[in-house]
Formats: sequence, structure tokens, C-alpha cells
Amino acid sequence: MKRESGPARLERSPIHLLHRVGQCASDIFAMEIGDADLTPRQYAILLTVSQNEGLSQTDLVERTGVDRSTLADIVRRMLKKGLLQRRRTKDDARAYAVKLTDEGWRLLRATEPMVRRVDDKILAVLSGKQRDQFLADLQTIVEALSVPPPLSATSRRR
Repeated sequence: MKRESGPARLERSPIHLLHRVGQCASDIFAMEIGDADLTPRQYAILLTVSQNEGLSQTDLVERTGVDRSTLADIVRRMLKKGLLQRRRTKDDARAYAVKLTDEGWRLLRATEPMVRRVDDKILAVLSGKQRDQFLADLQTIVEALSVPPPLSATSRRR
């Protein structure tokens, strides 16, 4: 078996290539958004909350894939910016229901065309058929790898 080295190995590494694509996408996002003071994760949270008002932060973790502690920090910053508001849920006094403020709605509407341009710039390097396949492949990977691992025997006993 021939051993790949250096750049050849990186060119075949999904983790490396996904990281590089993520860097490129983040750079395009930052250039397009400009002074809007919004990150891709914050946009994902704004969009998800706008489509599902009253979600708990746990639901946001599940729908966005942002880990729990990072999401709590992002929500805290978005609360300070006046983009989100949260209240304790009726069903569980420990959980918060999150919704957009008027300022959150304004920012979402203002940035949606910019985010569409970011998506278009990223996908423009592929033909129409390749775009559809690329997005389907990414979704397949996310769905397959987002499944929580089965409980181990020791964790089931607790």
C-alpha cells in the first residue's frame, strides 16, 4: 500500500478539507456581513428561533448542532445585544424559551439577502447538478454523524 505524505494526504482528508471550506465560508460571510456584527452561528440561531419561536435552549442545541455551553454563551451575548429574549418555560422551570426581539427580527431581515449572497458565492464554484449533490452529501454526513452513540452498559446502569 502506497503511503500518502504531506499535501497529498491533506488533499484527501475530509476533516482538513471541511475545515478549509469552513474557513473560506467564514471569510466570505464576514466580508459580506460587514458591520452587521453577526457570526454564522448567531445567524443560524436567529433563523432557527424565527422559524420556531419559543424553543428551549436544549431544542436550539439539537436543531443547530451548536454545543450546549457554546450555545449558552452565544445566547447570553445575543440577549445583551437585544436580539433575543428568553423566559422560563411553563413545563420546566429550569428551561428557557427563546424568541426574537424586534431588533432580532430587524437584523435577521437586514442580513438575509447578504447570507443568500454568501451561499450563492460558495456554491457558484459548482455546476447546478454538483450543488444539489454537494448539499445532499453534506446533509447525509451531518445526519449520519449527529446520531448520538448508543449507551454503554455502564451508563445504562445509572
